[in-house]
Amino acid sequence: MKKLIAGTALGLIAMTGTAFADAHAVSACLITKTDTNPFFVKMREGATAKAEELGMTLNTYAGKIDGDHETQVSAIETCIANGAKGILLTASDTSSIVPAVQQARDAGILVIALDTPLDPIDAADMTFATDNFLAGELIGQWAAAALGDGTADAKIAMLDLAVSQPTVGVLRDQGFLKGFGIDLADPNRNGDEEDPRIIGNDVTAGNEEGGRKAMENLLAQDPMINVVYTINEPAAAGAYEALKSIGRENDVLIVSVDGGCPGVENVADGVIGATSQQYPLLMASKGIEAIAAFAKDGTKPAATDGKDFFDTGVALVTDKPVDGVDSISVAEGKELCWG
Repeated sequence: MKKLIAGTALGLIAMTGTAFADAHAVSACLITKTDTNPFFVKMREGATAKAEELGMTLNTYAGKIDGDHETQVSAIETCIANGAKGILLTASDTSSIVPAVQQARDAGILVIALDTPLDPIDAADMTFATDNFLAGELIGQWAAAALGDGTADAKIAMLDLAVSQPTVGVLRDQGFLKGFGIDLADPNRNGDEEDPRIIGNDVTAGNEEGGRKAMENLLAQDPMINVVYTINEPAAAGAYEALKSIGRENDVLIVSVDGGCPGVENVADGVIGATSQQYPLLMASKGIEAIAAFAKDGTKPAATDGKDFFDTGVALVTDKPVDGVDSISVAEGKELCWG
């Protein structure tokens, strides 16, 4: 796989309507949770590059913060009014967005969920995503193997995404717990397990400040937490700062998901023990290709064999490999990282 291309910063709640062909070109929309998280920056870059290559018009939208559901609904309404042929969506609220998505589909628009499946998943025409449960499972398996006999006495902090429990957050959380060897309760929700090793769950909004605050809250419950699961690498960076402030940065194992270049560098520096790397450029570029095919002859994208979504891949990145868990090195992760 070739090295992913670095990107540029984008404006808040931006709408870009750059036409790469004439006025009759196929129009598509990309709606992300934010335009500040490097993951979504790269997603936008991938969609923009592919739209330019295929001669399509791309309009892009983003919320002010992760969880800004209202802005995403307004963006879908605008895409419908503008006659878009397809919408690529990373939903902040995966269930509440469904009626707006249905309006778009009723208007003949192809809707593809990127990264975050809708609830239910078939509310979109297709989902292009990392296998988020597997991403969580890989870091859970790695953490359990790294601790060895210490798993029996682990004290685990779960740093999740949002109170609304979007599907991407639930899948990663539950995958981690399964990989670590903890029995799941309801696999469709977070925080209902009864294993005494879980100190608690808190939410981070997927950013560094949220990660710091959530870590502080959980440390107040038990200052001897020694394993930290984080929804993504910005949250992991915040958790590390909270641990560092009490002198515990060197004796707590942090695992995460994303695979952005800053996160991979944090694996190299020992801030994060291992991370599951995903590929937002590929999600977005494949999404644009699917809209182009749909516009041409009505073809809709198919799911990966044996799954209910199109799997864009995941790889565990660590320089401390363990038996029985496939991984790539930090050097390899840097070749594939983004942001």
